Amino acid sequence: MRKAFVAVLLFSSFAFAQKDFPGAVILTGTVEQFNAACKADLDNARTEITRLKAMKAPRNTMQTLQAFDNANLDISFAADRASLAQEVEPDESMRNASEKCGQDASALSTEISLDRGVYDAIVALDISRSDEATKYLVKQTLSDFRRSGVDRDEPTRARITALNDELTKIGQEFNKNIAKGVRTASFTPAELDGLPDDYIKSHPAKDGKIVLNTSYPDYIPFMKYAKNSAARERFYRVYNQRAYPENMDVLKRMMAKRYELATLLGYKNWADYATENKMIGNAKNAGDFIEKITAAADSRMKVDYAELLEVAKQDNPAATAVNPWDSSFYSERLRATKYNFDSQVVRPYLEYNHVKDGLFGIVSKMYGVEFRKAKDAKVWHSSVEAYDIYDGKKNLGRIYLDMFPRENKYSHAANFFLTPGRAGTYLPEAVLVCNFPDPSKGPALMEHSDVTTFFHEFGHTVHLIFSGQPKWSGYSFQWDFIEAPSQMFEEWTITPSTLQLFAKHYQTGEPIPTEMVKRLRRAQEAGKGLGVRRQMSLAALSLGLYNRDPKDIDTDQMTQMVTEKYTPFKYVSDTHFQTAFGHLEGYSAFYYTYMWSLVIARDILTEFQKDGFMNPAVAMRYRKEVLEPGASKPAAELITKFLGRPYNFEAYKRWLDQTE
Repeated sequence: MRKAFVAVLLFSSFAFAQKDFPGAVILTGTVEQFNAACKADLDNARTEITRLKAMKAPRNTMQTLQAFDNANLDISFAADRASLAQEVEPDESMRNASEKCGQDASALSTEISLDRGVYDAIVALDISRSDEATKYLVKQTLSDFRRSGVDRDEPTRARITALNDELTKIGQEFNKNIAKGVRTASFTPAELDGLPDDYIKSHPAKDGKIVLNTSYPDYIPFMKYAKNSAARERFYRVYNQRAYPENMDVLKRMMAKRYELATLLGYKNWADYATENKMIGNAKNAGDFIEKITAAADSRMKVDYAELLEVAKQDNPAATAVNPWDSSFYSERLRATKYNFDSQVVRPYLEYNHVKDGLFGIVSKMYGVEFRKAKDAKVWHSSVEAYDIYDGKKNLGRIYLDMFPRENKYSHAANFFLTPGRAGTYLPEAVLVCNFPDPSKGPALMEHSDVTTFFHEFGHTVHLIFSGQPKWSGYSFQWDFIEAPSQMFEEWTITPSTLQLFAKHYQTGEPIPTEMVKRLRRAQEAGKGLGVRRQMSLAALSLGLYNRDPKDIDTDQMTQMVTEKYTPFKYVSDTHFQTAFGHLEGYSAFYYTYMWSLVIARDILTEFQKDGFMNPAVAMRYRKEVLEPGASKPAAELITKFLGRPYNFEAYKRWLDQTE
């Protein structure tokens, strides 16, 4: 889950030198300092807007846009810092302060977006002689103003303001309930039969019981390896009760307010509003895309499910269906039998620190950069690491790695802007937040899926840093595209020549055998159709909750409907997956973008496949033509330049159909 990658690109006019990194300093201070910094940022933004409006017509184009961009940066410094703090701050008082700061930043952003004086000033600018980057900024800005409702009458703008304020608070409440919604389940030692030895050792019994929680490091291995189906079912039900019942009402309110806002702005529903500025264009196209992928994966899904059912029949010859809590377990058994692959044998080669160092090495070689540990960097928790990224003598920015589970921390995986950058002014600070096995608690042996997540998320991190110093800060990423660079980078985790660069046995140092990687790659083909259809069920849920009047929607019924329409698994009664589906807040109606981006990613990979994944010439061209421009140009234009043609569906279809 990558919700924070496309945070609104707005930042601060604090008088910091470009080499400084102010974000974490403020984040690690007192609540009073945090509040003061937030107030200063927002006051600076107001000052810039006042200055802009006071300029006499005809206004100087660059001076006007600079004032507007400064205001955007000021708001973003407060908003992005607050967004991160809400998800990672150990101290509750700091989380509460960040919640209020986020609300204030959002309110000011809404106020400016509805300010007719600011809009009139920008629309009157003469940009005929401006460079293309500036023309694109103005085009996006005027579109954003129109979509915000700046041209509506005063009563309508007042209601829009109220709705945006309410939605900010509702979104915070939804995410807070997910963060607090970690559940636990108790098991006997016997019910851990099948789990790896290091997992069992790290979960000792107390009074004859072993308590596990629904964080990824506990839940995912249990569902893959625990032999006891009844225990898996119990854990599955607990996992799918996260943030229930609290988020049932919160989700309904979020849907209702978004629908009201969209219709007030002249749209049929929220999905039409949310997709208008995406590559896909509108909600109907999004629905058509979901059905296109669904049809393309249909035969593959049926074969995958039939294979799983045959494996399940080995335990129960009378079985006529595979239970959802058994799917991961039987998928592992299928890989072990049909593909002669046991996921557990890979784990000793995937120790966290080796993976991290290997990932840094790969990125360094591909893109000609160096990672230097920032030993004196301020961090909000002792487990957080900071690294500066250098291109020769040039510092490109700083990244923070917050990688291990803890109480009240964001429970999935995402990238956050802490400090967006701007050319000649600020260096970007990006934060990668994950939940992997903690090396301080013993050998941190990762699942291969964890490694895939690490590479995926680091694809976002690299994108943030390389694109982190645009001429203007106010560009908006197209959400359909932002997953493509990260999805593409997943391929480096299943290619022998790249995986062997870092996958080394934590005890012997021996690299992972080539034959094992080949079996891993073949085994990963098992269940691909099921995986794609699962993604389409989530995309259909995301779209379906927002492409109509929500007053009569029962979210449990909708979840059941998409589960049983798009996957072969039955919906499990008394579960409420949607209450912890964080994308319903961040991505809202456009979860389809993950698969849309994958279509693009598979096509981008064709360039790397020509001469090897570590070819620096291709990687540097990709860096310069796709990553560095960031949101300063339309995504389709960047892709076309890199490929030498418009992207198409062919590479994705080959990937979907391949079996090894």
